[in-house]
Amino acid sequence: MTKGADTAAGFRVRRIYGEADADDGVRVLVDRLWPRGVAKARAAVDEWCKELTPSTELRTWFHAHPDQYADFAERYRAELAGPAQDEAVRRLRELARTRRVTLLTAVKDPEHSHVPVLLGHLTG
Repeated sequence: MTKGADTAAGFRVRRIYGEADADDGVRVLVDRLWPRGVAKARAAVDEWCKELTPSTELRTWFHAHPDQYADFAERYRAELAGPAQDEAVRRLRELARTRRVTLLTAVKDPEHSHVPVLLGHLTG
């Protein structure tokens, strides 16, 4: 997954630190914490889906165990399967049927983060 890369089913992933692009469609922040140093007005975020991010406990665990990505991904998939996430997943899938949905993140390495797991859940 490269910066700004298009993915299946109408989704795209970008880091939030870049400028908003006319091609972004609906811009959805998928981080639990607001990105440091990013003004809300400049970010042009349409939605902030905190409910689709790893729980605070899981995020903290992964930061302490970055070498255990497979375990993190398994735990995060279990969280995404919860009833609290169903509505947000349905909403984003519906949006992606007719428009591009850009998932925004501040993580330094999006390919080794929650983002590919979330993307797989949304497109699976």
